[in-house]
Amino acid sequence: MRVFVTGATGFIGSGIVRELINAGHQVLGLARSDTSAATLARVGIDVHRGDIDDLDSLRAGAAAADAVIYAANKHISETADSAARAQVELNAVQAIGLELEGTHKPFAVTSGVIGRTPGRLLSEETPAVPNTITALRLPVEESVIAMAERGVRSSSVLLAPTVHGECDTRGFISTLIGIARATGISAFVGDGSNRWPSVHRLDAAALFRLAVESAPAGTRLHAVAEEGVPFRDVAEAIGRQLKIPAVSMTAEEASQHFRFLAPLVSIDNPASSALTRERFGWQPTHPALIADIEEGHYFKQ
Repeated sequence: MRVFVTGATGFIGSGIVRELINAGHQVLGLARSDTSAATLARVGIDVHRGDIDDLDSLRAGAAAADAVIYAANKHISETADSAARAQVELNAVQAIGLELEGTHKPFAVTSGVIGRTPGRLLSEETPAVPNTITALRLPVEESVIAMAERGVRSSSVLLAPTVHGECDTRGFISTLIGIARATGISAFVGDGSNRWPSVHRLDAAALFRLAVESAPAGTRLHAVAEEGVPFRDVAEAIGRQLKIPAVSMTAEEASQHFRFLAPLVSIDNPASSALTRERFGWQPTHPALIADIEEGHYFKQ
């Protein structure tokens, strides 16, 4: 297939591009800058200039491909307007969907498992219920899933919150490391027993490939290699690498320490990928989260 990939030079998107090429597919990568275009061209990827704000460019890219993977990501930050970011992404996937309507071409969108069922194991068949964490992002996923009724083989790949691996500069783990470096402590909330699922970026990339190759219309897939890593284990692994103490904090202290991440760090968020593995034969093969942290690549200056 010829696959149009948004976010093709990103942390996850670059892994998807590599996975698709290794499987014999062609890739058309969206590039919004000369730097991104040059990066894609160097590895033999066809370049499509545009941006997720440019709906005409998205429609043209979708029209020129046999499948679409939406791996672009407006990253969370202290200054980002969450509602505006979510609206841009909703506009983008709807524009792609209109172009694909009636073609039965595959369209896989990126989503996430975080915050959906706090304290309870999330499965692929758990109903999606909006809450303060999911409310902004969920409409993007639901919009794509609903395209199954309009002749699009749509699917959603729900990522674990800790997508880890080399070249991670803006993900949760690199952000936690940055906070620990700046403050001199690696913190967790309470006893740190709350669990975060994890997945290596290259294992996630393999699941995106499987989604466009074989996921039925309206399918949710869980890119979750580990159901739940205790947050304290993550903090202690970071502390060992930085040679700083891992420290328990109250929720009030954490709100100052973790800043914009504070609402997330105490969530207990286990998630299963049992159905995804059974249905699609997906088997993660890359290092688990703590082992990946201990490899040391996150800490090279």
